[in-house]
Amino acid sequence: MNVVEQPITDESFIQNLIPQKWPFVMVDTLFYFSTEKIISGFKIKEEDLFSSNGYFQGPGLIENMAQTVALHTGYSYFLKNQEAPTGYIGSIKKAKIIKLPKEGQELKTTVVILHDIMGVTLVKIEVECEGEIIALSEMKTVLAK
Repeated sequence: MNVVEQPITDESFIQNLIPQKWPFVMVDTLFYFSTEKIISGFKIKEEDLFSSNGYFQGPGLIENMAQTVALHTGYSYFLKNQEAPTGYIGSIKKAKIIKLPKEGQELKTTVVILHDIMGVTLVKIEVECEGEIIALSEMKTVLAK
């Protein structure tokens, strides 16, 4: 079920759904949400922590992926009227950075939940920029107890 009728772009609302705070925020839009999938957006700016020489660097792409997973958790807890727990990257598998995006471009990150058991979530992630897949990964995240 897609519970996002219009993209959510309210920065303070988005930031309340994830544990990261500025300048470490790498998601700014929620395009789509369901129990097994989320699509986030992020417009890259020159002042972003991982921007360098006009490009958004690989660690920023990995962080964008992880924050999209956190956004899924945060929004699902928001819908239940509960405070979201903090999560951590347990492992990164098959991370592949194909191309670095430029400042001013927008990322669209899709996370598909493969398994979610007892606070451990295995996800498959694709990052798109201007219709082109620029990064791929599989991650395991763990919720703090």
